[in-house]
Amino acid sequence: MEKIVNLHIEKLPEGFYLATSDNVQGLIAQGRTIAETIEIAKDIAKKLLEAQEDKMLELVQFADSFDYPLIVGI
Repeated sequence: MEKIVNLHIEKLPEGFYLATSDNVQGLIAQGRTIAETIEIAKDIAKKLLEAQEDKMLELVQFADSFDYPLIVGI
């Protein structure tokens, strides 16, 4: 079963990226790039959701179509 977890990503003054989520309590991930940060957050979210199965009911089900904010640097 797939669920949607909203991430908030911010660039830290040290140059790293930090991801947190209001959907998954305790989700904090840090990486050198946005892509690395998202991958780390994905792994952490999976582990946290497995441990907090009762909270999974609050997350949105993954649908056949959805909007994805694609960020393109130019």
